[in-house]
Amino acid sequence: MISLYSDLHENHAPVFEFFRGERVPCFETPARAAFVKARLLQAGHELRPPHVDSQAVLNQVHSARYLAFLESAWSNWLALAPGNAAQQPFPSVWPVRTLRSDVEPANFVARLGLYSMDNGSPLSAGTWAAAKAGADAAASAAALLGEGARAVFCCSRPPGHHAGADFMGGYCFLNNAAVAAQALRNNGLERVAVLDVDYHHGNGTQSIFYDRPDVLFVSLHGDPRTEYPFYLGHADETGEGAGAGFNLNLPLPAGATVGAWFHALEKACQRITQYGAQALVVSLGLDTFEDDPISTFALKLADFRRLGQHLTALGLPTVFVLEGGYAAEALGINAVEVLDGFEAGK
Repeated sequence: MISLYSDLHENHAPVFEFFRGERVPCFETPARAAFVKARLLQAGHELRPPHVDSQAVLNQVHSARYLAFLESAWSNWLALAPGNAAQQPFPSVWPVRTLRSDVEPANFVARLGLYSMDNGSPLSAGTWAAAKAGADAAASAAALLGEGARAVFCCSRPPGHHAGADFMGGYCFLNNAAVAAQALRNNGLERVAVLDVDYHHGNGTQSIFYDRPDVLFVSLHGDPRTEYPFYLGHADETGEGAGAGFNLNLPLPAGATVGAWFHALEKACQRITQYGAQALVVSLGLDTFEDDPISTFALKLADFRRLGQHLTALGLPTVFVLEGGYAAEALGINAVEVLDGFEAGK
């Protein structure tokens, strides 16, 4: 399977984040993609650099002012005060209910809050370059499917599925799965499905396509009543307007069994088949692993191969986009198990 990889991901390397109120080293680090790359090479997968500029597609899935903010955020942060290069900016105010979000503040930290859903997405000097490379990989994967590839894996970071049209969150800045899906639509496909198997609901992807019938979004994830992102991912969210009926959430309680997880996966695959999708985008979160530090599901190594086998049975051209997974050393092993399971079933 072709895997797309860019060293530019290494430029996004914030030092710390806040977790449960404490300042801790970042869970989402360059080592994640490095472990996956090493395992891909060891397993004989072909690595290529992204070759398609995603800018035109980004303009379709993200707002212009959000993209402008994100691209210039670090330079604007540096311009605020001497010494900011050694500091990480975090938002401290958000435009919640009754506050206005239509007027962009002049204050940088206020703008950062306007475009953030949490304080869990620390910026660094190379954030834009890394995120843009990930989006380029997603657009490149869609192009390769258009040229006849059966499946392509985007070995990219930071992840993307929590990023909405005009906000970042959950380590995510640009929504790579949405870029892949939109690029497939632009290439002439009428119906594309996005399947999110990350432990955390892909709230950004859902919100981008929520009123559209041309992209089906299906997600199995930890119940948002207790699990991040908390405010989206419930079963009664089924789409609106023209998109009514084209959003399926399958939330599972924290600590759900592997059997329950695969039962939900079966429901997801049935819905994708019923939809008549012409291509599939998989938000491949691997934080469902038993040793992941920030989730409570317990998939084992063999379960990831089984996941790949289920996905290949759909018989669809498929883009895999790396999302979460924070047991970094196991991440590459688990990713390759999914890809090899997919390849073995063709």
